[in-house]
Amino acid sequence: MQLELLKPEHALRKEGIQSTVVVFGSARVMPMDEAEAKLADGDTQSADTRSEPGLKEERAAARRQLTHARYYEEARRFAAMISRHFQCEQRRDFVVVTGGGPGIMEAANRGAFDAGARSIGLNITLPQEQAPNPFITPELAFQFHYFAVRKMHFLLRAKALVAFPGGYGTLDELFEVLTLVQTGKMPRLPIVLVGTEFWSRLIDFDYLVEEQFIAAQDAKLFTRVDTAEQIMDALHDFYGGRPPAHDGDP
Repeated sequence: MQLELLKPEHALRKEGIQSTVVVFGSARVMPMDEAEAKLADGDTQSADTRSEPGLKEERAAARRQLTHARYYEEARRFAAMISRHFQCEQRRDFVVVTGGGPGIMEAANRGAFDAGARSIGLNITLPQEQAPNPFITPELAFQFHYFAVRKMHFLLRAKALVAFPGGYGTLDELFEVLTLVQTGKMPRLPIVLVGTEFWSRLIDFDYLVEEQFIAAQDAKLFTRVDTAEQIMDALHDFYGGRPPAHDGDP
């Protein structure tokens, strides 16, 4: 546990990482080209084996994967945009950090890679879905055993959180940050939920306010958007277009 606490911190300081933008999201989202190929393959099988059991369900799943692939592309575009805008030799701000796995995590690390910028991967040992993706900066790729220590490193330098659609892991990480901000355990930061329809259907925040389980201002801790440009706008509005201050700034 002590090694997991100290090693990433030492490496981030050595690389001059001042602040990060955390990108969460599903490990199951595919790139657009892979989703298109999977759907085309399913259509071919359908023509050849019309009576095969479960083929209809497989084709429906492939169509859904194609729909979800737009999140992969937006995550990749956003990571490229934020990396080009804020990383330089003199200062490395808004460095993309992900859980290091496939899906949305891969997309964000890949976007930074596209921009020739550094990005961080905080991988964790799991039975499935969590092999490190190849787009993480090698010296900034870390492997964790403990969820709690990993979560701490996500937030130590975080100046923004961007959450794409995902499952239990994404929701766990998102709501932990919302709780920490709501209770004053960490400073407020921009929390951006990507996929307006997804988040609106998944969680009825207005209902939580109506039932008085959260206060009205708690529903203003986040912003819902749909595109990489809108994510950038949300961060720009929060920080007034300037990189966030960090410990040690005058």
